[in-house]
Amino acid sequence: MPVMSKADLCRLIPHEGAMCLLDAVEQWDETRITCRAESHRHTGNPLRRGNRLEAICGLEYAAQAMAVHVGILNKKTANQTVVGYLGAVRELSLHVSFLDDVKTDLIIDAARLIGDAATFVYTFRVSAKSRELLSGRASIFLKYPDQRI
Repeated sequence: MPVMSKADLCRLIPHEGAMCLLDAVEQWDETRITCRAESHRHTGNPLRRGNRLEAICGLEYAAQAMAVHVGILNKKTANQTVVGYLGAVRELSLHVSFLDDVKTDLIIDAARLIGDAATFVYTFRVSAKSRELLSGRASIFLKYPDQRI
């Protein structure tokens, strides 16, 4: 049974409707989160191009899982509007070409390596059953409304 439903997790990210790709948070703690998604099989998935969902789109699934994790942990942003940016992606490995032909749910695992109030580095893995589909490392940056650039 998921610890957080789609409606709950969508409150933690800026995406709505079909662009909220995750379906549930299965588990989380201070450094890790595991999410589940079935939207890769939906023909109305907004990331599809030419009726296919390329594996690189798995990066958006991972980014949403990281954003949910940051939202859960970052109490300061609970009542603030915060904009999150995907900074850099490193060591990205794609093991498939497409996600839409994966018949089972996607499992998205993200682990925070370092983080403070506005900068985070995560490793991530998107898999289906025991098959790794893509993995890598990404940095996330938050911009608070009162923060100057």
